[in-house]
Amino acid sequence: MKHAKRHAAAAAQGSPTAERQQHGLIEPVRLTIPDTAGQPSRPYRAVDTLTIMERRGSITPGMRQVGEDFRARFAVAQLDPLRALDLSRQRQGGGLRPDRDGPGLRIEAARGAVWRAIQAVGGIGSPAGSCVWHVLGWEQSLKEWALTQGWSGRRVSQEAASGILIAALGALEEHYRSKH
Repeated sequence: MKHAKRHAAAAAQGSPTAERQQHGLIEPVRLTIPDTAGQPSRPYRAVDTLTIMERRGSITPGMRQVGEDFRARFAVAQLDPLRALDLSRQRQGGGLRPDRDGPGLRIEAARGAVWRAIQAVGGIGSPAGSCVWHVLGWEQSLKEWALTQGWSGRRVSQEAASGILIAALGALEEHYRSKH
């Protein structure tokens, strides 16, 4: 009951709960937007790795943008490790129907774009490829990737992980520039 009162008090003040604040940097969105009742509100958003790196000056706005573009393609490609069952696509009757049950053209195109981007940074087995997949795609923190994934089973320092991501973003920027 104590948690429910704390959540209610935080919601009444319009601020995130203490539990939410424990899970990384959050900040209010600059512009007000309508809430579900149509009233103006100023929600909070999580500040991601790319935004932090851009603010520190370690990456350019263009590098942040290509990282966000990769993340968006990764999401469309549905390559994240966890996802819920799409209840809107209930099977009717028997077995698989390849024409209806496989990924759609949009998903396949996004998967191809993700794969080409990973190849452009050195492939999935390279430090940059692993970092891009886990940090940008799966949205792990750099620290988490460095401690748990690393490269070839070896942990890397947070500073080295940051350098790997910066180099990967530079390569992605060149890859996307050559496509346009």
